[in-house]
Amino acid sequence: MNIRLRWLRDKLNALNIQGMIVSNPLSIKYLTNIDAEGELLITRKENVFITDGRYIEEVNTSLTIDDGVVVYDRRNMMKEDYENYFIFCETVGFEEGYVTFEKYKYMKQLYRVNDLVETEHIIEKQRVIKDDDEIKNIKKACELTDKCFSHIIRYIKKGMTEKQIANEIERYFKQNGADGLAFDTIVASGENSSKPHSSVTNRRIMPGDVILLDFGCKYNGYCSDMTRTVFMNKVPERVKQVYDLVLRNQENFIKEVKENANIKTLTKMIENDFRIYEYDLIHALGHGVGMEVHELPFLSSKKDNMLKENMVIAVEPGIYIPGKFGVRIEDTILVTKNGCIKLNNSEKNYIIIS
Repeated sequence: MNIRLRWLRDKLNALNIQGMIVSNPLSIKYLTNIDAEGELLITRKENVFITDGRYIEEVNTSLTIDDGVVVYDRRNMMKEDYENYFIFCETVGFEEGYVTFEKYKYMKQLYRVNDLVETEHIIEKQRVIKDDDEIKNIKKACELTDKCFSHIIRYIKKGMTEKQIANEIERYFKQNGADGLAFDTIVASGENSSKPHSSVTNRRIMPGDVILLDFGCKYNGYCSDMTRTVFMNKVPERVKQVYDLVLRNQENFIKEVKENANIKTLTKMIENDFRIYEYDLIHALGHGVGMEVHELPFLSSKKDNMLKENMVIAVEPGIYIPGKFGVRIEDTILVTKNGCIKLNNSEKNYIIIS
């Protein structure tokens, strides 16, 4: 049995849960490397993956004998087969953060489970600490993102639309080895940059524009996330103070990152500095990055948690002046015992496109 499945069984045992239905595709891939539709059952006797017959060959190819997973085609299964998996289990866990109430009722009936219980996000919490292969994949995704940024600042020209720029970012990733986008690219210019998650529009780039670029890719299923705020032709004077404040605080936070650093304390440090200049941090300071672009831990003054070695986090302070402009700067970093390693290395000082 592979190490992650063994870990999950030990964790369920500690919680006095006799089985589990894993239905989130990301959880299944994390535990088994299976990337196909289906459900993973952790039963008393074995680990079972139930899938559509179309995926049987692909699933069996992705597994080894050491994984300890038995694969079944649901087309060949009877009602009694489902009911027997958890027949001797008092409690069976499910992923409360993923399963809808409708799905919950369906699973309870299908598998004849007496007590289907929450599992306290145990898989998501385990994914917070990355292993060597995960870190390698995230590093590669970040390297591709840095290269894409170098390309895109040469590509952007006055008169281009936000959509043209976003399309070029996607094209670059696809043609240079990425699986695809980690999330929908944000290209927000001029007054659109004042919206933290602005939709890409047909607005054209004009001289003096602030251009906020938030983008990332996936590599072997792992994400990158980076934001840069750049300028067309010149840096407007009204923007400089805001930009300098955001950049200083982002760099100060990164300097303080290390194992056992307190998330709440570090976030408060930035919130307090923003308030001195009468600005607010209106969204979380950052988040974990891995198989999802937004995952645990979340960097907020409401989260009194510690950073741990081999967490990967994105740090993204931003200030937004409604109807005028916004500035956000974001890097993905790896937490180490005595500090951190920046996985993005693109320039952060004033970047002027001519």
